Amino acid sequence: MSPEDARAVEEHFAALGRPPTYAEIRMIAQLWSEHCRHRTFRGRIVDPRGEVLADDPLSTFIGSVSAAPWVISSLRDNAGIVELARGHGIAVKVETHNHPSAVEPFGGAATGVGGVIRDVLAVWADPIALIDVLCFGPPGSPGLRGALSPRRVMEGVISGIGYYGNNVGVPTLAGAVVFDEGYVGNPLVFAGCVGIVPPGGYSKDPRPGDVLVLVGNRTGRDGIAGATFASSALPEDLVALRPAVQIPDPLVEEGLIRFISAARGARAASGVTDLGGGGLAVAAAEMAREARAGCELSLDSVPLREEMEPWEILVSESQERMLLSARPGDVGRLLRIAGAEGLEAAVVGRLTESGRFVARFRGEVVADLDMGFLFNPPRVTRVASPPALPAEEDPQLEDPPDLGEALLRLLASPNISSRDGVIRTYDTGVGGRTAVYPLEEPAGGHNDAAVLKPLGDGWEGVVISVGLKPRYSRISPYWMAASSIDEALRNNAAVGGRRWSLLDNFSWGSPERPESMWSLLEALRACRDFASAFGAPFVSGKDSLYNESALGPVLPTLVITAVGVIPDVRRALTSSLKAPGDPVYALGVTRAEMGGSEYFELLGIRGGVVPRVRPGESKRALECVIRAADEGLLAAAHDASEGGLAVAAAEMAISGRLGMDLDLTRIPSEGALADRHLMFSESNGRFLVEARRGSERDLERLMASIGCAFARVGTVTGEGELVLRGRRGALELGLEDLESAWRRGPWRGSPC
Repeated sequence: MSPEDARAVEEHFAALGRPPTYAEIRMIAQLWSEHCRHRTFRGRIVDPRGEVLADDPLSTFIGSVSAAPWVISSLRDNAGIVELARGHGIAVKVETHNHPSAVEPFGGAATGVGGVIRDVLAVWADPIALIDVLCFGPPGSPGLRGALSPRRVMEGVISGIGYYGNNVGVPTLAGAVVFDEGYVGNPLVFAGCVGIVPPGGYSKDPRPGDVLVLVGNRTGRDGIAGATFASSALPEDLVALRPAVQIPDPLVEEGLIRFISAARGARAASGVTDLGGGGLAVAAAEMAREARAGCELSLDSVPLREEMEPWEILVSESQERMLLSARPGDVGRLLRIAGAEGLEAAVVGRLTESGRFVARFRGEVVADLDMGFLFNPPRVTRVASPPALPAEEDPQLEDPPDLGEALLRLLASPNISSRDGVIRTYDTGVGGRTAVYPLEEPAGGHNDAAVLKPLGDGWEGVVISVGLKPRYSRISPYWMAASSIDEALRNNAAVGGRRWSLLDNFSWGSPERPESMWSLLEALRACRDFASAFGAPFVSGKDSLYNESALGPVLPTLVITAVGVIPDVRRALTSSLKAPGDPVYALGVTRAEMGGSEYFELLGIRGGVVPRVRPGESKRALECVIRAADEGLLAAAHDASEGGLAVAAAEMAISGRLGMDLDLTRIPSEGALADRHLMFSESNGRFLVEARRGSERDLERLMASIGCAFARVGTVTGEGELVLRGRRGALELGLEDLESAWRRGPWRGSPC
C-alpha cells in the first residue's frame, strides 16, 4: 500500500475502534490495487504546477467514445459485447499477463489464456477464438542477471499459449509478435478471447438472498496476491515471485465452458463472474456490488487442495474457478449441471442486504468490511510532465546504393520476418469456424486479420485484427496511439471487416514517473480523438502499469484490437496474389514519414517524423476496400505497414508464389519522394490491392466516387520475381531470394 492508502486504512479502523484483521488488510490491498481498481485511470492528472490536465481519464478519454447503435455492453463487465446478427452478440476481452510471464513464461502465458477465456464466460458467451500479442527483447540479447533470456521467455510464452489453447479447444487466430530492446527487462503478454452470446443469453441479475456457488478447481496457494504483484515493478530476484504465478489446467477449463453454456441454457443462475485478480475476495465483492448488496462467505466451505490460512483462501488466484449467484430454488439444478461435467461445486455464501463483506472461518469472523469503503480507495493524483524527445525531423539521408539489399534485410528483420514458426504452434482450425486463417497456404503468408463464421444458419462473420506501433512512442506517444488505431482498422478492412468496435490495452511503466504519465495521457488523448473520428467505439480494455525492471520502464505500448463484422464470409479477402495479368493498385497517400519505421531501425536511427493519421483519407481508403470486396472487384488486399509498400508487395508475392511488376513512381504521394520513401515509408491509411482482370473500369469509378487517392501501379506476373521501378531505375528480386530472407527471422534454430 502507498502511505496514503495506509493512512486511510488506519483512520477507518480507528473510527471503528478496532484494528484490522490480517485477512482484511490483504483483501484491501487486492481490491485497492492498480490492477483491480485502475487507480491512475480513475484519478486526477496534474502538471508540475498543480493545474488539472485530466479528471478521471478513463471516463474522459475512453468512456466518452464507448457508445454506438451496435454496442450491447461496454466498459462495465468482464468483456464488451456488440451485435453480430439476428440477436447474437460478440463478446471480446483482451488481458495482460506481463509479470507472471516474466517470472514463469509457460505458466504465466497459459494462465493468461485461461483467465481471458473465463472473462468471456463471465458474460455467458461461448469462446470461439483466441488472440495473442507478444512483445519480447531481441532474441539474441542476454537479458537481465537472475532472469531468463529473451529467447527463453519467448519460447516459454509461445509454448504456454499453444498448450492451453490447443487443449481447451479454442483456436488462436489473431495477434502479433514484436521485438525491441525496450522489452528485455519486462516482456509483455496480451491474451484475448472472442465469444458468441446467443439471443437473450446475456443476463446479470444477482439480488440479496441469492446463494453464491463456487465451481471448478480447488483453491490452493498458487497465485497468492497476484493482483498486487501485477501492480508493482519487477524486482531483481524473480525466482522468489514464482508462487504468485498460477498453475494452468485447460482440461478443467474445457468443462467450465460446457458448464457455463448449460447453466445459461437452463437459466439456473442469476449472475456469474470469474475468479481472476484478487481471487474470491474480489469476485464475491464485485458480485455483491453488482447486486447493490453485501455478502457473507463461509471459507470452511471452499474446497481446498491443502490446509490454508483464511486470508490465503480469500486472495488465492488458483485457476479455472467461477463464482455464480443463484436463487435458492435453483441451487440444486446448478450443482447437478456442474456434477454432470465432473466439476466440483460448493455453496460458499450468499448475498445480503447488510452492505458489508463478511467472511467467517472456523466459527470466527475474519473479515467484516463496509462495501462502500472497499470500493472507494483514496483518489490518486499523478503528475505529468513531458520528457525530452527526439526532434521530429527526418535526418538528411541519401538512398542506399542497393535498395534491393535493404529490402532483403528488412524482410529478414525480427519485426517483419515470417511468424510461421509461432502460428503453427497453435491450432487455428479447431471448432470448424475459421473462414480466413492467419496463414495463407501453401506458402504460409500472413493474412491481415482472421475471419470466423460462428453461426450455423448464416454467412455472417466476425473479423479480428490488431494494431500496435510501440516504437513510435519514443518520438510521439500521441501519434503512436493514433497509428495503432489506424493499423487495426486497416487490417480489419483488408479482409472485408466493417462496423468496428475497439479494445485498448495500455502497458506502461510507473505512473509515478511524470514522463511516463505524460506519455500515457498523450496516448489517451489520441484514443478519444481517433475512435471518435473513425466512429469506432471502445467496448473494453485493460491497463497494466508498473511494468519496470532494473533496466527501467518498458517501452510504452498500446495494443488496439478491432472486432468487425462481414455480412458474407464468402466475400472475405486474403493477402496472397491470385492470377497473372491482374492489375495492381495502390490506395492512400505516401509521405516522407519515416520516424520509428523499420527502415530507420535498420539504420540505427532514432527520431524522425512519425506517420500522422488523417482520418478523412484513411476512411475513404477503408471504404474503397470494403465496397470493392463486396462487389467482387478485388482478388487480394494487403495493408502497407511495417516496411512500407515494398514489404507489402514482397509479402503478397511470397504468399501467392507469383511475381509483380510495379512502378512505384505512380503511387499517390505528397511531393517528389526519394525511392527510399516510396519503398519504405510507413504512412498510414494505405493498401496494395490486386483487382480482378476486367474490373478496372468499375474499380476506378468506385474509388473516384468515394474520393480515395489511388493509382494503377502494376501487374501480377507469372514470373518468379518482384520488379520495383523507382526514380533511380528498376530493382529485380527473385521470389526465392525474397522468401529465403523472409524466413530467416529470429525463429531460426528455435524450437518454436
